[in-house]
Amino acid sequence: MYGGGLSRPGNGEHCSRLKAVHLLTGVNPRRRTTASRCRGAIRPLANRAELLSVALVMGGLLPVWKSLQFIKPFPMPKKINIAIVGLGFGAEFIPIYQAHPNANLVAVCQRDPRKLATIQAAFGIRKGYADYDELLKDPEIEAVHINTPIPDHAEQTLKALKAGKHVACTVPMATSIADCRKIVDLCRKTGLRYMMMETVVYAREYLFIKEKYDRGDLGKIQFLQASHQQDMDGWPNYWPGLPPMWYATHCVGPMLALTNAQAEYVSCFGSGTIRPELVKHYHSPFAVETAHVKLKDSDLTARIIRSLFDTARQYRESIDVYGSKQSFEWSLIEHEPHVLHTAKKPEQKIPRKIKVPDYARRLPAGIRKFTTKGVYDLGKKTHLSFTQGAGHGGSHPHLAHEFLSALVEGRDPYPNAVTSANWTCVGLCAHESALAGGKIVKLPAFTLT
Repeated sequence: MYGGGLSRPGNGEHCSRLKAVHLLTGVNPRRRTTASRCRGAIRPLANRAELLSVALVMGGLLPVWKSLQFIKPFPMPKKINIAIVGLGFGAEFIPIYQAHPNANLVAVCQRDPRKLATIQAAFGIRKGYADYDELLKDPEIEAVHINTPIPDHAEQTLKALKAGKHVACTVPMATSIADCRKIVDLCRKTGLRYMMMETVVYAREYLFIKEKYDRGDLGKIQFLQASHQQDMDGWPNYWPGLPPMWYATHCVGPMLALTNAQAEYVSCFGSGTIRPELVKHYHSPFAVETAHVKLKDSDLTARIIRSLFDTARQYRESIDVYGSKQSFEWSLIEHEPHVLHTAKKPEQKIPRKIKVPDYARRLPAGIRKFTTKGVYDLGKKTHLSFTQGAGHGGSHPHLAHEFLSALVEGRDPYPNAVTSANWTCVGLCAHESALAGGKIVKLPAFTLT
């Protein structure tokens, strides 16, 4: 029923004019008024030409206006037809794409037809698919944003690229080096764009550190470390026993992105053990995995710490950056101030507690609000990624904006396929190293440039 991408019917001229009134007045399109039941979701005005068109529609003068050849229309911004695949965490991106000036959210995909229909009705989405393969056959869709279980990422990415679609995919890129290579090779062969949607490199804390680094405030970077500790008991059935370093990009990404570096090799040790019933899933015994990463063509190394089970710790995704002039240390407890250390001050004045600013100003006006609120803020049920992850540092609209901007501008998004493979393979190589007692494992050549 839902595999055919059925559209909602329109309600006629009266409804269309009510819809125009809502466009002009800015009334929230989520309210279930007569207008919001019209075909499609009410979207923001694209430009002054569209504003004038709506005004003339209301006055019944559009035919007259069209006949005036001397009026030149304003250029419309390029819009990318995109579909969201997976509507758990993925639902967070629905209103972002609907409000972005360069996006047409034309379809969503969810295996459960009842959940699919509910989402379509709530957000006024024209097409819904319960079958991913059917979605990929839709010629209207130019790009997909994949938010499905980790084991499905590589297969679904490869299918999308083969179907001629650009791909944004939540982390990690894949769970094997071989699949990372296939994705990189297929992007090179097809010329299609791929972006791994790593939240931390668009979180406000990272953007603050990056801004200070680019200005020279930190001085020479001397050392980097990051941690991602989380209790995954109660998460979906592919999580139990997952090797910690298979899901390491929240640590790896910011360590490499700050100085635009690549990882060259890694050494990792496993520590402690998890419950036997968890070990059997992936044959990985370690409660904690810690790795040192050597940055290519650099005097820097970075340390990363990962744990997923049987380790008492409040959720923490942290970045610590040590420079010759200033150093940034992440707070130990969520929602407490971070600490900025400044060299050559009296000892008691070296550390200063700080609150990092939000970077919504870098975004189109229509999506700025989503750095501080999301879909799940509107209801009683909150997705676990928000309960434990503090909303990923306001990164979601930045991620969507980067992906869309790259497609419109005809450039690679950041991180692109090669960079995403390097970040993902750091974790895969680190786990291999841990199983071998900490031996050095080099990153595959296809992840380096």
